Amino acid sequence: MGIRVRKLIGTVAILAFVLTYVLIVAAIGSGHIAEAGLWARFFFFLIAGLIWVIPAALIIRWMQKPDPLPGSK
Repeated sequence: MGIRVRKLIGTVAILAFVLTYVLIVAAIGSGHIAEAGLWARFFFFLIAGLIWVIPAALIIRWMQKPDPLPGSK
Protein backbone atom coordinates (compact mmCIF):
# COMPACT_ATOMS: atom_id res chain seq x y z
CA MET A 1 0.00 0.00 0.00
CA GLY A 2 1.43 3.35 -1.01
CA ILE A 3 1.88 6.29 1.33
CA ARG A 4 -0.79 8.32 -0.48
CA VAL A 5 -3.40 5.62 0.08
CA ARG A 6 -2.34 5.22 3.73
CA LYS A 7 -2.66 8.98 4.26
CA LEU A 8 -6.13 9.00 2.72
CA ILE A 9 -7.29 6.05 4.81
CA GLY A 10 -5.64 7.48 7.94
CA THR A 11 -7.23 10.89 7.46
CA VAL A 12 -10.68 9.38 7.10
CA ALA A 13 -10.04 7.11 10.10
CA ILE A 14 -8.91 10.01 12.30
CA LEU A 15 -11.90 12.14 11.32
CA ALA A 16 -14.33 9.28 11.99
CA PHE A 17 -12.64 8.43 15.29
CA VAL A 18 -12.56 12.02 16.56
CA LEU A 19 -16.19 12.63 15.60
CA THR A 20 -17.31 9.45 17.36
CA TYR A 21 -15.09 10.16 20.37
CA VAL A 22 -16.41 13.70 20.76
CA LEU A 23 -20.03 12.54 20.61
CA ILE A 24 -19.43 9.83 23.22
CA VAL A 25 -17.48 12.12 25.58
CA ALA A 26 -20.07 14.88 25.21
CA ALA A 27 -22.89 12.43 25.97
CA ILE A 28 -21.10 11.14 29.06
CA GLY A 29 -20.13 14.64 30.14
CA SER A 30 -23.59 16.10 29.77
CA GLY A 31 -25.37 13.09 31.25
CA HIS A 32 -23.35 11.66 34.09
CA ILE A 33 -20.74 14.29 34.85
CA ALA A 34 -23.06 17.31 34.71
CA GLU A 35 -24.27 16.70 38.26
CA ALA A 36 -20.77 16.09 39.62
CA GLY A 37 -18.71 18.73 41.33
CA LEU A 38 -16.56 21.30 39.59
CA TRP A 39 -13.32 19.38 40.07
CA ALA A 40 -14.82 16.11 38.83
CA ARG A 41 -16.00 17.83 35.65
CA PHE A 42 -12.64 19.57 35.25
CA PHE A 43 -10.63 16.35 35.52
CA PHE A 44 -13.07 14.39 33.35
CA PHE A 45 -12.80 16.85 30.49
CA LEU A 46 -9.06 17.29 31.03
CA ILE A 47 -8.43 13.56 30.72
CA ALA A 48 -11.02 13.06 27.96
CA GLY A 49 -9.50 15.98 26.07
CA LEU A 50 -6.08 14.34 26.07
CA ILE A 51 -6.88 10.64 25.61
CA TRP A 52 -7.83 10.95 21.93
CA VAL A 53 -4.22 11.87 21.14
CA ILE A 54 -2.96 8.31 21.74
CA PRO A 55 -5.02 6.54 19.04
CA ALA A 56 -4.59 9.49 16.68
CA ALA A 57 -0.81 9.30 17.13
CA LEU A 58 -0.85 5.58 16.35
CA ILE A 59 -2.82 6.21 13.16
CA ILE A 60 -0.45 9.02 12.17
CA ARG A 61 2.57 6.79 12.80
CA TRP A 62 1.02 4.15 10.52
CA MET A 63 0.30 6.81 7.88
CA GLN A 64 3.93 7.99 7.86
CA LYS A 65 5.51 4.57 7.32
CA PRO A 66 7.74 4.76 4.24
CA ASP A 67 6.80 2.84 1.14
CA PRO A 68 8.51 -0.55 0.88
CA LEU A 69 11.44 -0.65 -1.52
CA PRO A 70 10.64 -2.22 -4.89
CA GLY A 71 11.49 -5.91 -4.94
CA SER A 72 11.61 -6.31 -1.15
CA LYS A 73 8.86 -8.31 0.52
